[in-house]
Amino acid sequence: MPILDDITVLSLEQAVAAPFATRQLADLGARVIKVERPGPGDFARGYDETVRGESSFFVWLNRSKESVALDLKTDLGREAVLALASRADVFVQNLAPGAAERLGLGAEALRAVNPRLIHVSISGYGTGGPYTQKKAYDLLVQCEAGLVSITGTPDQPSKVGISVADIAAGMYAYSGVLTALIQRGRTGEGATLEVSMLEALGEWMGFPLNYAVHGGTPPPRSGASHASIAPYGPFRCGDGNQVFLGIQNEREWTIFCDRVLGAPSLATDPRFDRNSLRVTNTKDLTAEIEASFSSSTAEEAADLLEAAGIANALLRNMHSFADHPQLAARARWAEHDSPVGPLRALIPPATLEGNTPVMGPVPTLGQHTEAVLAELGLSTDHRTSTGSVQEEAP
Repeated sequence: MPILDDITVLSLEQAVAAPFATRQLADLGARVIKVERPGPGDFARGYDETVRGESSFFVWLNRSKESVALDLKTDLGREAVLALASRADVFVQNLAPGAAERLGLGAEALRAVNPRLIHVSISGYGTGGPYTQKKAYDLLVQCEAGLVSITGTPDQPSKVGISVADIAAGMYAYSGVLTALIQRGRTGEGATLEVSMLEALGEWMGFPLNYAVHGGTPPPRSGASHASIAPYGPFRCGDGNQVFLGIQNEREWTIFCDRVLGAPSLATDPRFDRNSLRVTNTKDLTAEIEASFSSSTAEEAADLLEAAGIANALLRNMHSFADHPQLAARARWAEHDSPVGPLRALIPPATLEGNTPVMGPVPTLGQHTEAVLAELGLSTDHRTSTGSVQEEAP
């Protein structure tokens, strides 16, 4: 039996953060009813067309959900959402700041009619303060949280290559819902949660924040290397490819010099005989290591490192990751349906033994509208418009 099979989630969601949170709940068996705008729907549907015409973002974030197309500025839209919220266990929204309250869907209003409801709001910067109304896209929050300032090379700052601020907020919303469900099981009362992208990503910035505030300077941008550990990062091999390695302590450093580099005296070289000196003299250190690796391919160097017990990795692209032997050996891939046929996706990483994730179909826009309205005793035939479409997410 799916773990959350008795939980219904109503979500007014767009883009990444909220859909990522609710997809985790759907994978655990919750019924997730996704409300989308008629016409374009969730604007992540239009981000690209790379998955046989479907958006790579949308198929990633929206399997196992029911799509209901409703205009929240119509009588029917408002009536349907309020009826669904009165029956739901969880309500999630990442509309523009204040939009849920203007639509009568704020926490106070919904929990007044459904005291057991867990009401979750995801925003860029949270309610209150000068940034409340500020638009918040992932790159911009990465900038505001200081992440871009420590990411990249010494010459060029860079954003992280995935939507890390959205994902952080989505994961805290997901874990917050699970926490609130446990609390409700004890007290019978629902909860109000607010998760901001800035604060979620800020939690992940603990190391550089402490390093800078207490050390006086932020960790320098170091590309794929480490700002405070050496050797740690990429090293060029004889075939022009890179092998990545990490040394964590002096015992490993001694083994590395002896068994990998074949130069045991390097371990006590005054330039390198402790980590702080290796960091200071990283240019010389890299030259020594790459000279040793110049007669090996990256795969040969990785094999040598593995035999010596030194942590290592090869630089994989997305195609080689999709064919990763470890994921294949552990049977971590499964198929789910979609409007363009079966798609392969990774099984959720936290899977309880004996429990199979749902991993249901990706819905077409409005696929479940009529069925859900019928459950409520409503019909699109009685739609009466009083305004424009629902307000966008941040």
